[in-house]
Amino acid sequence: MFSEHDDHRLLTERRQRLAATMVDRGIPALLTADPVDIAYACGARNMTVYGMMGPSRFALVFAEGPTILYEFAGCEHLSVGLPTVDEVRPAPAITANAGDRYEDNAATFAAELAAECTARLGIAPTLAVERVDFPLTDALRRNGVELLDAHPVMLAARRIKQPAELDVIRSAVGMVEQAVGELAASIRDGAPEVEMWAEFHRGLIAREGEYVTTRLFQGGPNTFPYFREAGPRPIRAGELLCLDTDAIATRGYAVDFSRTFRCGDDRGTTRQRDLFALALEQLRHNADLLAPGRSYEDFARNAWPVPAIQRPFGYYCLAHGIGLSGEFPNVPPASPGEPYALRGELESGMTVCVESYVGDPDSAQGVKLEDQYLITGRGAERLTTFPFEPALAG
Repeated sequence: MFSEHDDHRLLTERRQRLAATMVDRGIPALLTADPVDIAYACGARNMTVYGMMGPSRFALVFAEGPTILYEFAGCEHLSVGLPTVDEVRPAPAITANAGDRYEDNAATFAAELAAECTARLGIAPTLAVERVDFPLTDALRRNGVELLDAHPVMLAARRIKQPAELDVIRSAVGMVEQAVGELAASIRDGAPEVEMWAEFHRGLIAREGEYVTTRLFQGGPNTFPYFREAGPRPIRAGELLCLDTDAIATRGYAVDFSRTFRCGDDRGTTRQRDLFALALEQLRHNADLLAPGRSYEDFARNAWPVPAIQRPFGYYCLAHGIGLSGEFPNVPPASPGEPYALRGELESGMTVCVESYVGDPDSAQGVKLEDQYLITGRGAERLTTFPFEPALAG
């Protein structure tokens, strides 16, 4: 676990990175209601999942000034001692579920924000905002504030991981791998998908993880096509089981890797082993392409060629960024003869996940694999070390 000193370093390094990104992009001030971005900006975590349902907490961040946290009523004490929070105020209720006066509340809040920005930035200040509703943005404009989109700024800041972040990410990976091991040990004939998936949840939460963002655990015919979520169907001996962790672990850092298991002690069918071999080849081939300076287009055009029979059922992206959640970029496959849809390149300090899914329409089953990597100055470091299913990979 991390000491108070380590947490202090984590928060200050992230705040410095955000400030530098804001200055580089000409953003003097930023307002976010996104609970993940609030946590990134100042370390104030509170009811994260609840905060995704609508704007209920806010962080007002000045690139060259203070951070003011507008905290959920009665929770102001939770941020005491954070080195990245300069002032805490109660958050206003500005959504329709607050009652008939929510638009008046939004107007009052907008006037307060405009006054803060004007006092520090001058007349007609610029403020980047994200995850707030129209009554607030309209009221901010009426108060003379020029608005920009804060989301690209936050994504740019979060893209490159700071040294303290990498320490936490490695710890988070270990936490999730232990929870996956407990799920794997629970696999048995007749157990419902959700019952086994609950073992993963128990292991994550018991180690002070936070939550899981998807329900991607399925067995047998539910493994094809992909993206069916965990349900009550009993697993049967001889079936494949696909898990995508999508877990938010220690200090809110995401851990995203996938493994395919098999219910039973034998080596599986020839078709199952062949599908697994194809998925593993895809994963390893594409992971070997990871390197700083490699463009997303070059990565995509050199990616493993999915066989024609499986191509219509392939995964929607080849790789994606990860940090406090799934992040930029989502690297799509390339289509021959068509312009590529994503500009940019891999950079040292990025953490990314390489995806693999091979689905078989004839046997109605599929194999999902995925690993998490750190882009380094010389290539890529594999962060996930959980073993592949020996019955299928041997």
